[in-house]
Amino acid sequence: MRAAVFKGKGHISLDERDRPKPKADEVLVRVFAASICGTDLKVIRGGHFRVGENDTRVLGHELAGEIVEVGRHVTQWKIGTRVSAVPNIGCGHCDMCRRGLNNMCPDYSAFGIDIDGGFQQYMIVTPQALYGGNLFKIPETMSFEEASLVEPLSCCFNGWKDLQVTPEDRVLVMGTGPIAGMFLQLAKAYGTRQVIVVGRRAERLAEIAPLGATDTVDSSQVNVVEEVMRLTDGHGVDVALTCAPAPELQVQAIECLARLGRMNFFSGLSKGSKVEIDTNKVHYWGLKLLGSTGSSVEDYAKALKLVETGQIRVTDVVTHRFGMADAVAAFEHALSGRGMKTIIYPQEETLQ
Repeated sequence: MRAAVFKGKGHISLDERDRPKPKADEVLVRVFAASICGTDLKVIRGGHFRVGENDTRVLGHELAGEIVEVGRHVTQWKIGTRVSAVPNIGCGHCDMCRRGLNNMCPDYSAFGIDIDGGFQQYMIVTPQALYGGNLFKIPETMSFEEASLVEPLSCCFNGWKDLQVTPEDRVLVMGTGPIAGMFLQLAKAYGTRQVIVVGRRAERLAEIAPLGATDTVDSSQVNVVEEVMRLTDGHGVDVALTCAPAPELQVQAIECLARLGRMNFFSGLSKGSKVEIDTNKVHYWGLKLLGSTGSSVEDYAKALKLVETGQIRVTDVVTHRFGMADAVAAFEHALSGRGMKTIIYPQEETLQ
């Protein structure tokens, strides 16, 4: 089989490997779709705290496929079942895992991080993932491409759920990547009165706006805070989400919040970055500043239902698709920042 393998900072190669054989408590999945995430790009650039610059790993934690082999002790999964996976696998015994928060486990393992992930034609699902409920059967009506994108949507849903969004709210989305596109769709699905998206490139704003924006702000042309206040008639926004790793976006988002505003710091910053917060505004205006990372098994189940019912069209954020022969080119494209979501089809030789 073939696999796109990370071999140290800045290096991805397409390798021939033996097809893995599942052990007694494992299953083998034939991967049909695997999408490239910002976390994968962070690893390639050498910036992930759990993957060393000189490590070797098959990346990919947004994936879907079909079970083709099961270990002799596995009874709950059958050959031919179409599946996708929650990537973060909790230890199963810490305080966070006991609360069902596998994504908050301090000792988690993860596909594409310390376990070989989805950018290969066949992938082992470990016993810990099976016991932790990380493997999901996907509906027959759902494509593999859609299923591979449930994972990033589940991360968005995790950040969204605690913001208590109502139809009366004005929502601000900072960024124009695929995560921002999913938040635009969530805002639209929740019927919010106004959705403002901020970006620094006119072509990306034009590309993402149809996903649910009522207004766009080109940060290269105007003062973001002043323009948001103008668009909201001086009210400010009730909900803000920062979907790009830039400190200035976090500062601007807080400045744009109205009284009792809520905010999610979705994108993390590079190590050592600092942001000054006006804590007087937080105090006197009753602001709620929240953070989230990854998703729990429960978040994933709810995101899967949002896709199954058509409330969120995850494939609307996909702009480029590649076959396995062009996997290295797929990463080069994603690293260039062009387009939104890039997907690799490991079973396809090449895609036109």
